[in-house]
Amino acid sequence: MATLTTFDFALRLTVGIACGALIGVERQWRARTAGLRTNALVAAGATLFVLYSEAVGDEAGPTRVAAYVVSGIGFLGGGVILRDGASVHGLNTAATLWCSAALGVLAASGRLDLALIGTAAVLAVHLLLRPAGRLLDRAPAPRHDPETSGAEDGRDAARATVACDRPVADRERVRLPARRPGTRP
Repeated sequence: MATLTTFDFALRLTVGIACGALIGVERQWRARTAGLRTNALVAAGATLFVLYSEAVGDEAGPTRVAAYVVSGIGFLGGGVILRDGASVHGLNTAATLWCSAALGVLAASGRLDLALIGTAAVLAVHLLLRPAGRLLDRAPAPRHDPETSGAEDGRDAARATVACDRPVADRERVRLPARRPGTRP
């Protein structure tokens, strides 16, 4: 087993932090929750944990520590996912933090080329797929025409009406989460 030199340690740590910071710059520029420092620190932490395992000479340690990083970042990512009524926020932020940790693990393993390719891939997802997603969001929804639905297209249309006693409706209305003004249902 090769010994980890101080230069290798510093180089891998620098690349890990730089990869996380590059992703963080894009997130900060778009004013997202987890920006430059958060992504750089997540990548640095993942890099340091794997480097520690390698520095102490534990041959099976780096892969085992990498597995722990994956689950640990899952808990961190779970903390940034918020549910607001029917909508969920923070999934992209959690996925980005997970990717930053993965890049830190790659850098710590000495595969600096793969860490840089991974960084470019994550940035491409953020920069190129954002406009594609917005185009898909703006695409007109398929119209449902009651005149043509039914036997012709193989679908049957159904409509349901629910009637409640007034006391039951008032009691159930209290259980619904309150929406803030300006938010979508």
